[in-house]
Amino acid sequence: MVQLRDGMWLPAEGVSTEYAEEVYDIAPLGDGQGLSLLCPVKQILRRGHALNTPTVTLDVKAEFDGIISLESTHWAGAQNNGPHFDLFPDGKPSSAQAKITESDDKGTTLSSGSLSATIDPAPHKFGIKFHSTDGTRQLTNLGSRSLGFAYTPAPSTPMQLGDMRDFRHYMFFQTNLSVGESIHGLGERFTAWNKVGQSVSLWNADGGTSSDQAYKNVPFWMSNRGYGVFVDNPGRVEYQIGSERATRVQTSIEGQRIKWYIIYGPSPKEVLKKYSILTGRPGKVPGWSFGLWLTTSFTTNYDEATVRSFLEGMKARDSPVDVFHYDCHWMKAFTWTDFVFDAERFPDPKGSIARLKEEGLCKKVCVWINPYIAQHGAVFKHAAERGYLLKRKNGDIFQWDLWQAGMGILDVTNPEARQWYADCLNRLFDMGVDSLKTDFGERIPSLDVQWHDPTADPHKMHNHYAFQYNQLVYETLQKRYGNDEAVLFARAATAGTQRFPLVWGGDCESTPEALAESIRGGLSMGMSGFAFWSCDIGGFEGSPPPWVYKRWVAMGLLCSHSRLHGSASYRVPWVVDDDDATEEGCSRTLAKWTSLKTRLMPYVYAQAIEAIDGGIPLSLRSLALEFPDDPTAWYIDRQFMVGSQILAAPVFEESGEVEFYLPKGKWTSYFTNEARTGPGWFREKHAFGTLPLYVRENTILVLGNRGQSGSVYDYTADAEVALYHVVPGAKTTVVDYDGKVVGELEVGSDGKLKDTSALKGHVQVSEGGRSLEGDAPVSIVAL
Repeated sequence: MVQLRDGMWLPAEGVSTEYAEEVYDIAPLGDGQGLSLLCPVKQILRRGHALNTPTVTLDVKAEFDGIISLESTHWAGAQNNGPHFDLFPDGKPSSAQAKITESDDKGTTLSSGSLSATIDPAPHKFGIKFHSTDGTRQLTNLGSRSLGFAYTPAPSTPMQLGDMRDFRHYMFFQTNLSVGESIHGLGERFTAWNKVGQSVSLWNADGGTSSDQAYKNVPFWMSNRGYGVFVDNPGRVEYQIGSERATRVQTSIEGQRIKWYIIYGPSPKEVLKKYSILTGRPGKVPGWSFGLWLTTSFTTNYDEATVRSFLEGMKARDSPVDVFHYDCHWMKAFTWTDFVFDAERFPDPKGSIARLKEEGLCKKVCVWINPYIAQHGAVFKHAAERGYLLKRKNGDIFQWDLWQAGMGILDVTNPEARQWYADCLNRLFDMGVDSLKTDFGERIPSLDVQWHDPTADPHKMHNHYAFQYNQLVYETLQKRYGNDEAVLFARAATAGTQRFPLVWGGDCESTPEALAESIRGGLSMGMSGFAFWSCDIGGFEGSPPPWVYKRWVAMGLLCSHSRLHGSASYRVPWVVDDDDATEEGCSRTLAKWTSLKTRLMPYVYAQAIEAIDGGIPLSLRSLALEFPDDPTAWYIDRQFMVGSQILAAPVFEESGEVEFYLPKGKWTSYFTNEARTGPGWFREKHAFGTLPLYVRENTILVLGNRGQSGSVYDYTADAEVALYHVVPGAKTTVVDYDGKVVGELEVGSDGKLKDTSALKGHVQVSEGGRSLEGDAPVSIVAL
């Protein structure tokens, strides 16, 4: 972690830091879309001061409405090798016409639509303020000594820098952190959701959910003041967020230039919308992916008979499985990943998969893969001989015994290697595999490696590998099954990987604390532009006590995607509690929550389409995205929104007691139709079939027919439309099971639905909340 200062007054030991001290010259950029600022590291009070004085060049450019980029450079002759983030993948919008104004007293201002940057006019001073163009909102600023570069170790004379091999060079900037400002995002982070006070290093790592490491590092953060900042560098990015200096967010990278974008909303949803234009919108997922996923678990023993028994048991207990996942032991030990089913355990994989689908035991099948190729697998020699694996600088294949004995790593910069890997995947598709869990991809070496592409920077490849690997697999799925039928279950990610849904939260423990960690990770991921997120229901490591399993089931079935998965123990409900068949047992609890998500599918899929379009999370969605003017919402990290209209508060206590917050407005319990009025904190006690699940006022909630099973059915047939404190003009979108918009429902001036022609069959309209007829009794106690 880069630290520049030792307190307020001293430099950090062994670090030499140079700050831009004034804006010496302002010149227009060649394209007319911005300004180039020449910033010496000392004040130039007379001509002689320009000698032996380093400078920083800061290019400030209007990108499109509400976005300004800034690129700070020390030595412009340094190479800028890739990989680079794939920006504006759907095409760049028409650039905002840069408007440059000059004023003796206010300074020089560059405006990009709704966002402006104003350079301080005072002589011999460096300062830039970022604000709304209409002047109503001050966002942040680059103040005194906020931009520059640093060396470590500190050179004793500039002559030493003639040989840079013994020095590391960093670029940095520091935006102001205002009173009451909170910072969120930076990928899937399991520490406190508000990052103020934290030091964060963006470097993909396999560290589990109970650490400051992250599988998914995204150099984008959002402020509660209506703006976000994206750093255009896939390498390691270091942040000191109100930590090294309490009033600043410091960002640093190793290199000679740093480029970043400031994105103005003003709402957080608008910030994410613009960010998704910059880095890519989330891909669309098919309806079947929202159903219940079940895995074999990780190191557990299983074969074809085990798989069948699991699926038959789930169906018999009213929790039908939409997607069954074969984890790593579908291949033999020491051979991962060779794409070959273990013939002893699965003598007829193609026939077996076909029978599972034909008998209605699952709709789709997923298998576990990763980009690591074990030396003892069937494909290692083939890949090695053809140069498909990453090499060391001396020409050897890069191998280590971390994870798989003698494993190599797929070289995703080699077009032939990518095609070979795609061919391997297509052979799996020929067997009936529909989806792929792309595990690992975090431990990508950055030292002593040589990629096939000689211009690939090994340092930048470490994080960016997750993008390139998942892109390869996702596009292979798209070519086989269609653009909107491709589904990944990926662990590693970086900026842009939201285009290849979906991701899950990695290795968590089977504890209530880990459940809370997972929620924080999902909330942070949602603030980083990812629409779809899942977790290991029940926890991955260890064996969950029945009460933890059941509480996690409730939370997990309210995620956008829901998967039961463990490490050394199964996650089918009957093995967790010795097949307790009572209403409060694991099997009945899972059945209730699976049924609830099935009923919610018309709402869930309609919300998913909105999430894709807006680059916002479906679930877990922060309350702050829906209630940005509520200060409390920016500190809530134990509950979440499912789409825009439903609030969920998971339970973390064995007693069933839970404290939760409702923002301003009327909120109606999904389970009882009892209403509460926010803002305020409330306490309730819940049995295992419920949790605080509240529907927002002015909601038209379309629910599927009670008799449906699984996530794919005709959402428009025999539906119930529940009205929750609606007012004239309230609307909702109706989608079919392909996610296509088929109509709209609207409340008329009389408070009634105008028209239900978008639906067919028997349409039940329920006022004052949904019909509770046919529900099992619930036990909710207000405390």
